[in-house]
Amino acid sequence: MSTPCSRVVHLTIDDIVHDNDQVLPRLGEPASQVPAPFAELLLTWIDSRDNMNTATNRDSRWVFPGRRAGQPLHPGSLSSQLNDLGISTTAVRTAAIRQQVLEMPAPVVADALGYHHKTTTRLLNETGGTWSRYAAGDHKRSPTGWVPRGSGDS
Repeated sequence: MSTPCSRVVHLTIDDIVHDNDQVLPRLGEPASQVPAPFAELLLTWIDSRDNMNTATNRDSRWVFPGRRAGQPLHPGSLSSQLNDLGISTTAVRTAAIRQQVLEMPAPVVADALGYHHKTTTRLLNETGGTWSRYAAGDHKRSPTGWVPRGSGDS
């Protein structure tokens, strides 16, 4: 799943777990493993982070330290740098959400990610997903007055 730049810039080096051959950033619980090529790049980045050569940032724990003392990189700056590399954060995020609505109901994805239900339903329709008849809401309880068939009350 794609994570917004606003969350990524708040990662500290303590949030990157290096366990044997696995690199696991803690963006949620449990931490998610990143693929080998990206894992190596991430570890190399941590060892040679930008904005570390000033007196105010020498001990910064941010994975993406900002120019201001004690502050992470601004999310817009990270997004801009990714766009300069040819990585569209909007396209990546949309692709990740489209994958999610193929795997689970659009209202569930909307609630989990904080999107409007209409947005995830539109993305579901664009992908040709099969969750179109899913009714959002609490499915643990029956409507008032509802009696299941075959309950002997016929």
